[in-house]
Amino acid sequence: MSERIKLETPFQDSRLKELNAGDMVYISGTIFSARDAAHKKMCELAADNQPMPFDFNGTAVYYAGPCPAKPGEPIGSVGPTTSGRMDLYSPTLIQKGLKVMIGKGLRSKEVTESIVEHGGVYFAAIGGAAALMAKCVKSAKVITFEELGTEAIRELVVEELPVIVAIDSKGDNMYQKAIEQNRE
Repeated sequence: MSERIKLETPFQDSRLKELNAGDMVYISGTIFSARDAAHKKMCELAADNQPMPFDFNGTAVYYAGPCPAKPGEPIGSVGPTTSGRMDLYSPTLIQKGLKVMIGKGLRSKEVTESIVEHGGVYFAAIGGAAALMAKCVKSAKVITFEELGTEAIRELVVEELPVIVAIDSKGDNMYQKAIEQNRE
């Protein structure tokens, strides 16, 4: 792992291209949570040439379905969910301008190719640290698909959310390297 890198939203493409797989990054600013059901609905909107519920430019989608907030807290535990569950939808959303995704686990070849083609980045969040991640969320509000409950899309304002570059804009893939090393 390399130096401690701080990024603020809106992300700049030039800054995303400087990141390398394995870099530890701390994100501050506005991001959005969305899981499977929300991704399906966004792809349905895209198929009907409807606008997305938020502007993908300069922000990230965090694959998380937060727990209810305790009194006085903006959000409950908010750990990452398995990113592969979004792989069916991600290439469509990447084509619509989504460049930064946060989750956990491997991504499909199609998603990795889309990330490289569009100059994006996939960050891995720390699984099993949902309470820690919640401490980084300073505010949270549902912006659409409220009927989805925990899977509704939320706007999150985060401060130094810890993530690791899992797939960089060049296609270097931290997960794939680990798999190859284990085979040796």
